[in-house]
Amino acid sequence: MFDPTVFENLKVAFENQLYDLDTLDRKIDIINRVDRMEMAVMSREFALQFRLAGRSAVTAEVQLIASLKDLAAEILEWKGETPSCSLRLRFAMKLHHVDEQCKQIEQIMQRIWEPDTPAKQTISYIYGEPNPIYSNMIELAFSRRINEEQMDDIEGLIKHMLQTLAKLEELSS
Repeated sequence: MFDPTVFENLKVAFENQLYDLDTLDRKIDIINRVDRMEMAVMSREFALQFRLAGRSAVTAEVQLIASLKDLAAEILEWKGETPSCSLRLRFAMKLHHVDEQCKQIEQIMQRIWEPDTPAKQTISYIYGEPNPIYSNMIELAFSRRINEEQMDDIEGLIKHMLQTLAKLEELSS
């Protein structure tokens, strides 16, 4: 009998809650899904990208990542290893006033998430455009890894993501 990995169980938990918010509650629109096995390094990646229903200025993405070591330790039941995977959250939006808006984003992220390390904001734009519009990728990485013990935290994490989307939407208006 096949036992699903921690990665698979967390993936299904995120899918269930996010797809319910899309199809049943109509609070979000899921706009992209990635479920990848990276054959070069034998890792797994899962991502769901979404935005608030009827809105398009800001997107959010939840990513789960399991390396070969993570998967092998779990499947081979290595002693001293706790099966887990990495969690990363991303938010993407366009900016017109980089310095001012990035400071506001930093405050929003700090207020909502209280992260151990500040959110990383990566700005890009198309060189040569007369009036450039800046793209901002805001990334929250968590210092601790997650496993099935955090399954009950997923609902709260998603609520924080929705709150963040709403605040970033306000900022983008």
